[in-house]
Amino acid sequence: MIDLRVKGMFFDRPRVQRAVDRGKRKALSKGGAFIRQRARRSIRKRKRSSRPGQPPSSHTGLLRRFILFGYDRQRDSVVVGPVGFRRSTAPSVLEFGGRTAVEWRRRGRRRGKRVVRIAPRPYMRPALEKEKSNLPAVWRHSVRASG
Repeated sequence: MIDLRVKGMFFDRPRVQRAVDRGKRKALSKGGAFIRQRARRSIRKRKRSSRPGQPPSSHTGLLRRFILFGYDRQRDSVVVGPVGFRRSTAPSVLEFGGRTAVEWRRRGRRRGKRVVRIAPRPYMRPALEKEKSNLPAVWRHSVRASG
């Protein structure tokens, strides 16, 4: 009787798996970086508010600065978006629209808070849509032999 184990003859499975994992992490991270950069560039720093449907204006630069990306090992994916806004719904309200409380002032003095409705000013979804066509190039040649 002849016993052929073909799979063992062609591939060093652990080595191939490591190359695939390394390439996947690198490609996902690159894609996340490109989407983050596109979103950051869409947000202009200026004093006036943006029009509904257009990316938001950044009056202080915080929103633009805190758009980050990270590779999530457990989910094997990349997450891109604004972080670091404690108890603030501003990034979400800007992206999707909604209600939020704002302080209002008169002659430099704080007068109180009121709830206002904000129309959507998407910045993350358009960044993803614009970068979608570039993502296949990020994956091209992502798995390579390591020596």
